[in-house]
Amino acid sequence: MNRPEPGHGPLGLFGGTFDPIHHGHLRLAETAREALALDRVRFIPAGQPPHRATPGASGPDRLAMARLATADNPAFEVDPAEVEALEASFTIVTLERLRAELGPARPLVLLLGVDAFLGLPTWRRWAELFDFAHIAVANRPGYTLDTAQMPPELARLCATRQAPAHLLHGAPGGSLVQFDMTPLAISATDIRTRRAAGLSLRYLLPAPVIDYISTHQLYL
Repeated sequence: MNRPEPGHGPLGLFGGTFDPIHHGHLRLAETAREALALDRVRFIPAGQPPHRATPGASGPDRLAMARLATADNPAFEVDPAEVEALEASFTIVTLERLRAELGPARPLVLLLGVDAFLGLPTWRRWAELFDFAHIAVANRPGYTLDTAQMPPELARLCATRQAPAHLLHGAPGGSLVQFDMTPLAISATDIRTRRAAGLSLRYLLPAPVIDYISTHQLYL
């Protein structure tokens, strides 16, 4: 298969609160880049996530930490638009914006964990996501999505949308793929708890992010 020129191949989209961003996030993005042959991965910190409690750090702080964490990987980039927006962050609105920005032809690949994917029917205009992008679900090794455990509408979607990963390169959106991810036992909740207790954050997140948290007195 001929690979497209850089800047034209599949772009991974990785949204999240990133409160704070940590090595688990970075490893998932790197695994997806390799497994799905993505050109780049764009991190999209949420500004005002509609389905979650108010983040522990402000949008500008979470955006700054994401930029610090991704700075040494040329295949990673950070999108500030959701943080800079005044309204709540909805994935379908972000995809509409990115499709308008990047044009109709470039493959976009929305990266989701299993839990997020199983909750998809609660998202705003969730069935329209495939009109704008592919969806790639990060599985634990040896795990397969079980349609018997899904809401009927999600099970039907899996039956009609699943495709091999190489097809991501041939269309701008519309497919559902899975890739194996070795999970790291790191969570942002645990990091915030450790920080509040005065425990070390070393090896849980990049050193520049630890320095930022310390300098700006976050999560105390």
